[in-house]
Parts: sequence; structure tokens; C-alpha cells
Amino acid sequence: SPLRGGSQKAKRPPHLSPEMPPGTPPPSTEAWTWENAGAGATAGFATVATFHPLDVVRTRFQVSGGRGLSDLPPYRNTGHAVYTIARSEGLRGLYAGFYPAVLGSTVSWGLYFFFYNRAKQRYLQEKDVQLRPFDHLASAAEAGALVCLFTNPIWLVKTRMQLQTPGHTSSYSGFSDALRTIRKEEGWRALYRGIGPGLLLVTHGAIQFTAYEELRKAMISAKSKQTRGDDKGSEDLLNSVDYAALGAGSKLSAILLTYPYQARFNFCLFLSTS
Repeated sequence: SPLRGGSQKAKRPPHLSPEMPPGTPPPSTEAWTWENAGAGATAGFATVATFHPLDVVRTRFQVSGGRGLSDLPPYRNTGHAVYTIARSEGLRGLYAGFYPAVLGSTVSWGLYFFFYNRAKQRYLQEKDVQLRPFDHLASAAEAGALVCLFTNPIWLVKTRMQLQTPGHTSSYSGFSDALRTIRKEEGWRALYRGIGPGLLLVTHGAIQFTAYEELRKAMISAKSKQTRGDDKGSEDLLNSVDYAALGAGSKLSAILLTYPYQARFNFCLFLSTS
């Protein structure tokens, strides 16, 4: 998992175990950073490919509340929304904005892990102790802000395409057509509409990654006490189920605290179409 690096001593590359055999050439920190970027990009692609129809439904609910605002029909609940979209718009409707969503998620998570681990390495060079919660928070916030500046145009196009219905007046034929049309008709600045709420959403990733790192350290500490005398490294104490639970718990805490900002962000992008 790309999140397994955690907080380590500054003198040792963050992914190496202290039990490595003598003479083993350590992989470079640069290589480790790119490995995390690649793993993040792959995870982003897999997530979008699996759950994109639910993202379409979520975006439409955030904008209209299911009340049929603008060109969107009214939806009673998630199941009814999926059924209505599938019946009136077909599979194409459920996967509206799929390409920008895949592109945005892949690029975002790849860059996020790259910038996040770069920032952690910089903080580690300043001290010879484990990173504090504030260091994780600052690293995640820094990474999120940079990613937001790079990818806001992609998310704007994705949201507009997800809100298109068959009778929509300004229909885009695809991602490149949407970019070209927005730039031609509204100017370059339009591609950065919603950037304010988007930067506020940096707190989502900051909370998620800080919660993950602190929960991971707590779980390792608890398991270490249960397995005293075992020669396992700290990372070997956790299995795939543990990492899944850590990821789900940290994500849930971030969603509960930042969801209103996310709804506001999508609503700002929707207003930019009118």
C-alpha cells in the first residue's frame, strides 16, 4: 500500500525496515517517492472505474438535492436516481464525465502521493524524531493545495459533463470539446471557477492522512505490546485487513468533517454553467 511508509527516522529512508540484511543497497528516496506516486495513480484509476455511477448520482444530488433543479429530473433516493438515469439516459448517463473523472483521479492521486511524501521527507530532514500530527497535517495540506491548482480544470469539466441531460442546451461531446468550448466562450479564467471552495477542500485530505498516520501508529503500538519478543518489523505487524480498516476509518472522519464544503464546491461549478 502506498500509505505504508508512515513516520520514520530522518536517518533512514522511510520505507526501509531496520532488519534489512547488511550490505543491502538501499533504494533511493527518489525511487520510493515515484513508487508511491504510481501506486496512488493506480488506486485512483481503479476507484473511479468501479464507483463512477455513484459519483454521478452524488454530484446531481449535491447540486439539486433531488428536486429536479434546472434540467435535472427529481430523484427520491440513490436507487431511484440510478434507475432514472439508466432508463432515460442509458449507460452513457451513468458514466457521464467518466474520462475526466479517470484522468482527474489518476493525476490527482499520483501527484498527491508524490507531493505528500516529498513534504514528509523535508520535515524529516529537520528533525531526528518521528513526525508529529502537525507535520502530517501540513504535508497533506501542502500536497492538496498543489494538486488543486493543477487539476481544477479537469474537475470543472467532469462536473459539467455529469450534470448534462439529453435536453441540455450546452452539451459537450467529450472532454476536449468541453475544454475548448469553455476556453473559447468563457475564457481561461472560467477553468478555475470554484477554486476557492476547492482549496478549502484541502482540509479533507489533510484530515484523512493525519488520521491515517496517527491511527496506524496507535495500531502498531497496540499490536507490538501483544507480540513482545517477536522479531517482526513494525510494518509487518499489520495485515491487509488492518490497512483497509485504517483507510476506511480515516476516510470516514474526513468525509464527516468536510462534506458540506464538497457540496458547495460542486454547486459553485454548477452555477458557472448558467
